Amino acid sequence: MRAVVQRVSRAEVRVEDEVVGRLDRPGLVVLLGVTHEDSPDDADRLAAKIVRLRIMAGEQSVDEIGGGVLAISQFTLYADTRKGRRPSWGAAAPGPVAEPLYERFCAAVEAGGVPVERGVFGADMAVELVNDGPVTIVLDS
Repeated sequence: MRAVVQRVSRAEVRVEDEVVGRLDRPGLVVLLGVTHEDSPDDADRLAAKIVRLRIMAGEQSVDEIGGGVLAISQFTLYADTRKGRRPSWGAAAPGPVAEPLYERFCAAVEAGGVPVERGVFGADMAVELVNDGPVTIVLDS
């Protein structure tokens, strides 16, 4: 799994001009990509790391400040652009494999005590956020 984690002061995601997920307080936006070799254990470990990652104000974690997570599925994190100008998506897991692992990740974050807002898996989404810092970290499981 690959996660791009951004510390935000607020964020929201829209599908067809309808807000489907929103953070109105400090928290994290997590763009999550799944590859073929990923497992439920990978989702659990990555969620635990993100919940406890000390990147919020005062070197605290998102669970310590009472923040939230906005989780967005994003297969494009596994784009291969080494050849030509058209990315290859072969490293990204197909929907039937990726969606349950995305849901497992979200459930594991919630089990860690952090509320999760979600995008819509596989939808064309518009994500709006205010990156605080800016702080952006890439994590691989």
